[in-house]
Amino acid sequence: MSRVLVAEDDPDISEPLVRALSREGYDVTLVTTGPAALTHALGGHADLLVLDLGLPGMDGLEVCRSLRGRGSTLPVLVLTARSDEADLVVGLDAGADDYVGKPFRIAELLARVRAQLRRASGPEPDVLTAGGVVVDLPSRRVTVDGVEAALTPKEYDLLLMLMRRVGTVVGRDELMREVWQTEWLGATKTLDMHVSTLRKKLGDAGSNVTTVRGVGFRMEKDG
Repeated sequence: MSRVLVAEDDPDISEPLVRALSREGYDVTLVTTGPAALTHALGGHADLLVLDLGLPGMDGLEVCRSLRGRGSTLPVLVLTARSDEADLVVGLDAGADDYVGKPFRIAELLARVRAQLRRASGPEPDVLTAGGVVVDLPSRRVTVDGVEAALTPKEYDLLLMLMRRVGTVVGRDELMREVWQTEWLGATKTLDMHVSTLRKKLGDAGSNVTTVRGVGFRMEKDG
């Protein structure tokens, strides 16, 4: 489980953000001052820092500079209400890896979070395996116990998301956003239909795609 440190002193922003990150399966810690953000970030207990620039005690730019000055390579995603290009350049020069302008859409911020965590984890392997299922990313070829499975593009993208997070739950909303490129609230019959078809095409290995009721789906590590 990836650990996200959120440094934001405005509860109107921090509360929905923490809820959204928690729903996505992240272990979230919230701090509300610059010094607390720096202390927690240097403590080695976070995989990503979501950092507001306007923090009390020490502003976000100083937090970022202090982190980099002490050799920290922790990815930093800046939240800023400053839209001036010069301010954004200053933030990146201070050591931030990316930024999201306020007001922001939660979906956009979550996508930036995922991108930073993927980048920090290093290059993705060309082949993913779980429970007899093998996904060859360069060729987009899927085999089950050595036999190729003919998947549609959506089925492949769905399987890929589950394979990238083997053993953890991938939420319904996240699957709809990433595979169908849409915000989807409420019933997700399209998703259920594709999961059902995917399971059939994977044969016995399809039982490894388990449903976590009310949350999403998980690809089990072993068959």
